[in-house]
Amino acid sequence: MSVVTRFAPSPTGFLHIGGARTALFNFLFARHHGGKYLLRVEDTDKARSTPEAVAAIHEGLEWLGLAGDDDPLYQSSRAERHGEVARILLEKGHAYRCYLTPDELTTLREEARATGGQIISPWRDADPASAPDAPFTIRLRMPLEGSTTINDAVQGAVTVSHDALDDLVMLRADGTPTYMLAVVVDDHDMGVTHVIRGDDHLNNAFRQQKIIEAMEWPVPVYAHIPLIHGSDGAKLSKRHGALSATAYRDMGFLPEAVCNYLLRLGWSHGDDEIISRDQAIEWFGLDAIGKSPARFDMEKLTATNSHYIRSLPVDTLTRLMLDGDDTSAAIMTRLEQLAPAFAERAQRLTDLKESAAFAIHDHAPPISEEAAALLTDTARENLAAMAQDLPDDFDSPDGFKQWLGQWLEGKGLKMRDIGPPLRAALTGMKQTPDIVLISYCLGVEQIRLRIAAICK
Repeated sequence: MSVVTRFAPSPTGFLHIGGARTALFNFLFARHHGGKYLLRVEDTDKARSTPEAVAAIHEGLEWLGLAGDDDPLYQSSRAERHGEVARILLEKGHAYRCYLTPDELTTLREEARATGGQIISPWRDADPASAPDAPFTIRLRMPLEGSTTINDAVQGAVTVSHDALDDLVMLRADGTPTYMLAVVVDDHDMGVTHVIRGDDHLNNAFRQQKIIEAMEWPVPVYAHIPLIHGSDGAKLSKRHGALSATAYRDMGFLPEAVCNYLLRLGWSHGDDEIISRDQAIEWFGLDAIGKSPARFDMEKLTATNSHYIRSLPVDTLTRLMLDGDDTSAAIMTRLEQLAPAFAERAQRLTDLKESAAFAIHDHAPPISEEAAALLTDTARENLAAMAQDLPDDFDSPDGFKQWLGQWLEGKGLKMRDIGPPLRAALTGMKQTPDIVLISYCLGVEQIRLRIAAICK
């Protein structure tokens, strides 16, 4: 069997981080089996679906490297096909016209709620000749007895009694298809073999399978994955980090880090934590997905991101620090020399850019309030003396370190007397990578210029 999976978001908002994980699992399963991964935009809810949300979903998937293998299918374009299937089921006797008014349906629901029984429309077995000239829905004729078992690839065998399944509406009175019908028809027509989605859809699967059986179509393999919870075990919300995929991009996370972290939310491969995309494709399987909800942990995501930042090549780090700005060859060399040290301390790309801000320009940086507190009168005097005694050049960081040690000894000073204020003067910050490395990379001319700026 050639595997085909699909990710089918509803464009009523951004690409949620949980949706991104579902897309990732579908992508990896298809790639692992050499199959296809498709995208379907379920935009039938015109009141809530917006072009902005559609664009946001595509943007998020592109950023994560999870765009579909083919052009996306828009569910709203297939209403005629959905209606055709509903009418086929009607002709086969698997469905019926229901003329219940909204008030009548409300009464039936209240009665069913009071008795614990099913909602059974009086039109289920009515004589078609008695039908009024009025709007009607098309309902699927569900079995009244017995049960259905789904052998879910994640949840295992799950059984539901048929007395818990009402006759679902497939076509509304205005002729528009419902979600339950459209999903089944689209999955079949797209050739989807494996439906991998959140376990909040598990109850839907029993109803949807009855449409599939009535049409005598192949039943796909179902894999309902547990939802993501917050670190406190509660339903994932914005306070836990339930943001859009692009929000994480804007916060300075790398797509590789986000995908690696999402992969480990509910799926495992031994004790491996850092897993490349190629490894994920090779190792991924539905059998390694847990049955319990995973817990989203922003600290773990950040730690994963730190690892990926440290793994970036120097030229990529330099490009990220510049963020598209043109610069001189001297500053480019400076950034390349400093890049590994900046990356070692960065948790997000925003940290990388902030850390490198002082090195991107050939002028004295603004001094933070914390750093300014280090620039006492004595510190300024020591810095001015050091600047005056500096040689014209150094051949290496070790050369600067050796000279500075000798200079401090000659002045009767310690590194703590010059290091913190020198860092403040050169970078405008209280904490940075090694000040010896920074001093060497900036060069003597910049050291003098920046010390002069704080000694005015």
